[in-house]
Amino acid sequence: MSAITVTDVNQGDFDAWRPLFEGYADFYGTVMTDAAADQVWSWLHDPNHLLEGLLARDAHGRAVGLAHVRACPRPLTGTTMGFLDDLYVTPDARGSGAADALFDALAERAHERGWPVIRWLTQEFNYRGRAFYDRYTGAKSDFIMYQWKMQ
Repeated sequence: MSAITVTDVNQGDFDAWRPLFEGYADFYGTVMTDAAADQVWSWLHDPNHLLEGLLARDAHGRAVGLAHVRACPRPLTGTTMGFLDDLYVTPDARGSGAADALFDALAERAHERGWPVIRWLTQEFNYRGRAFYDRYTGAKSDFIMYQWKMQ
């Protein structure tokens, strides 16, 4: 297993970040437009926006994974939790420890911010991702996600 490092996404990382974000979109069958990517990129660098980004790099410095996470209110407990919006590791880096390194960085962020939990969603068909997540959580939650599309 090669050494993986994780850092916050910085202004100079666009050319490394964009292909990862496109890979994530492709995995979920979504077309990544320039407008959407540019908007997310601007959020990642806006100190007033909740979205934060992490990049995992291999021993050669190549970006092989990303995570987008944000603070999210948890009203029933009167706390703020983390919400992991996106996690992606390039197919050739899966099994390298990149996802574990991203989760380690997320855990560190949760401890720094006082987040008691981090939540996320994944598609039913994401079997490899689900197997990875089960290592951390034990099993999927008993909640059912609904989505109400506004016209």
